Amino acid sequence: MRVPLSWLREYVDLPAGETGRDVQAKLVSAGLEVETVEQLGAGLKGPLVVGRVLAIETLEGFKKPIRYCQVDVGQANGTGEPQNVICGATNFAVGDKVVVSLPGAVLPGGFAISARKTYGRVSEGMICSAAELDMSDDHKGIIVLPPEHEAGSDAIELLELVDEVLDIAVTPDRGYCLSLRGIAREVATAYGLPLRDPALLDVPAPNAHGYPVQVADRIGCDRFTARTVTGLDPEAHSPIWLQRRLQKAGMRPVSLAVDITNYVMLELGQPLHAYDRSRVSGTIGVRRAELGEKFTTLDGTKRVLDAEDLVITDDNGPIGLAGVMGGANTEIADAVPDPETGAVRGTTEVVIEAAHFDAVSIARTARRHKLSSEASRRFERGVDPAAASAAAQRTVDLLVLLAGGTAEAGVTEIIAPSAPRTITVPADHPDRVAGVTYGRETVVRRLQQVGCDVYGADTLTVTVPSWRPDLRDPNDLAEEVIRLEGYENLPSTLPRPPAGRGLTERQRLHRRVGRALAGAGYVEALNYPFIGDEVLDQLGLAADDPRRDTVRLVNPLSDAEPALRTTLLPGLLAALRRNDGRGAHDLALFETGLVFRATGDEPPAAVLPVDHRPSDEEIAELNAALPSQPRRAAVVLSGAREQAGWWGKGTPVSWADAVEAGRIVARAAGVELTVRQDQQDPWHPGRCAALLAVVDGQEILVGNAGELHPRVTKALGVAERTCAMEIDLDRLERAAPGPVQAPHVSSFPVATQDVALVVDASVAAADVEAALRAGAGELLESLRLFDVFTGEQLGEGRKSLAYALRFRAPDRTLTAEEASAARDAAVAAAVERTGAALRGA
Repeated sequence: MRVPLSWLREYVDLPAGETGRDVQAKLVSAGLEVETVEQLGAGLKGPLVVGRVLAIETLEGFKKPIRYCQVDVGQANGTGEPQNVICGATNFAVGDKVVVSLPGAVLPGGFAISARKTYGRVSEGMICSAAELDMSDDHKGIIVLPPEHEAGSDAIELLELVDEVLDIAVTPDRGYCLSLRGIAREVATAYGLPLRDPALLDVPAPNAHGYPVQVADRIGCDRFTARTVTGLDPEAHSPIWLQRRLQKAGMRPVSLAVDITNYVMLELGQPLHAYDRSRVSGTIGVRRAELGEKFTTLDGTKRVLDAEDLVITDDNGPIGLAGVMGGANTEIADAVPDPETGAVRGTTEVVIEAAHFDAVSIARTARRHKLSSEASRRFERGVDPAAASAAAQRTVDLLVLLAGGTAEAGVTEIIAPSAPRTITVPADHPDRVAGVTYGRETVVRRLQQVGCDVYGADTLTVTVPSWRPDLRDPNDLAEEVIRLEGYENLPSTLPRPPAGRGLTERQRLHRRVGRALAGAGYVEALNYPFIGDEVLDQLGLAADDPRRDTVRLVNPLSDAEPALRTTLLPGLLAALRRNDGRGAHDLALFETGLVFRATGDEPPAAVLPVDHRPSDEEIAELNAALPSQPRRAAVVLSGAREQAGWWGKGTPVSWADAVEAGRIVARAAGVELTVRQDQQDPWHPGRCAALLAVVDGQEILVGNAGELHPRVTKALGVAERTCAMEIDLDRLERAAPGPVQAPHVSSFPVATQDVALVVDASVAAADVEAALRAGAGELLESLRLFDVFTGEQLGEGRKSLAYALRFRAPDRTLTAEEASAARDAAVAAAVERTGAALRGA
């Protein structure tokens, strides 16, 4: 909302020296968001005067029209002689009044005016356009003034070029501030000054002689006022003061009738519409549209209406989209001369509509048709229903004053019965909310400044004003008291956390996993938890895959992603694709978070009350309706795991890196994983590992890791050898023996023994590793597979697995015999369980 300070002063007698910055500080203190204070005319310097065109000579031989003009500027040039000015505009004629900047003037932007030779003539100044004076962006021609202004008079004062404009970001709960009336009320309260309410007008009572109106939907339209003005002069134009106020407020002048309705809307906050009476057939009605009904709005767009749209109609059908935009079929006609008689034809009779519409209905219509207008912005935020008749009267008065019209005596007003909202609140409620003692007198005074009627002693009965539909409960009233008393006056006190509370084991595990992955070189990427069916198809998930059983959102942010994720991989792979497309090809990303797995057994969710805290039973019922939300950790990798350089070749990422990421997560939980070959979408069938852990004595699947299937990488647009891992943190937590203990660091040396075993190619390395661990006993500190070999010397279908075994005792230095005995025991166990043979034996 753009608020000119000069216009604001009409309603509040601000101190003479008060600037826009001062008013901004007061409004910000009262809780309004004043983004900027624009200084109009900053750097502007005269002489800038009204001139009368005496003669025009068209210069030939140039690519564009050039006119050499003689302009009478009175005594403004000190001589009384005409000024000779070169001008390229053609929208004025001899006798017109224009705006002339004389030598010595400085226009906005630091553009200095001087006499100079151009196009073979000396130009003694410049005839100005609206854009050159920073009045608007109109470059189509120069400003042509009404004929009554005297040549030589000051154009800076006439055009109100010097002013300050406050640009206020109005939040959705303060729709009343989308008007000068609302902002003036806030300013008057902030300064402790009286308000001249522009809505306090003498309005005639409704009678039976007004324009016929029938409202079929009293819920969608609870108030409709209609007034008629006849005998309008079709040639009447908006006066300069009216045009300038609209321009400063960010609106474009159109025609007198339209400008007046826009002016009153800015002044009072009540959107209005003017219909050409000669183009309205019969009774004006308000109803819901018929499904598929077609209607052309003022912007020339033909729209197909929805059954929930509220429309204004006459006997021929819709003439307006209620609260959003009028129809082209009843548009105010421009003044056009009759080609035969020369008489000017145009709109001479108008019907003024001032109505109050349901905010939700208007908001949905505006979004459905992607048609946000100044009217819909106000209706969807809340318009004062009691201001409709005053706004209609103000419009009628201006039409009579500026267009020479006559107001008909008929007044139509349809009002659905309603009672003002009352709220009961303890007098000390704002004190308890703010932690400050205001006292009853302060609370009552501040609520009365808002416009409330307040009665009562310890318990206050507050009647909310019609222009504040956002005030609905005691906390809203407390907020008004606190903001008017000043948020800056609230004491800053640090909360005292209760002793003896810390992170839960679940939270500790979550943080340990994040730190472990970050320490291993992964970068955390947080993604939205929304997915669509398309990405599940791209992952190649089977039709019966449980990950396709998604939880659908009732009101999704995007139609392309209407469901909650069942896996972390889509978001991570999308982040991988974006970064790869921006030139970062070597990537290792991770994410920890919830997925949502519906079982189909969840009961329907109950609608909880909003007027009081739900009971424990209601909260438990709501929780029972929620889907399962297991915690997951996932990583994705592509490109090089180790960069190439002078030290040697780089190492591309492989399935083994993804498996190792799973082991990193498991070690953070204190769990030892078993890795086996698996086949699981979306991984490559030959490069997919199952990550297993023991829970309650039973080995269960906790995750998968490996290289993604080529079809998946192609469908998702990621690198060919992209790898991924996803693991269930809840299952890992259940598999953990308890809180992770710090490892014991032995001061005794380690004894390393290497062993190479030849086994059948079908034997899993994990089985051989498990056998070695079982046979080595307690002295085994760690075991690592460092080589896999196949060749002719081993025979077909055979492979060699080489392991490094580290032995250490906590209380002594191991002898060579002890280390060898432990190694031999490990080999014996492997031979017995897997049929392995010691290589070279």
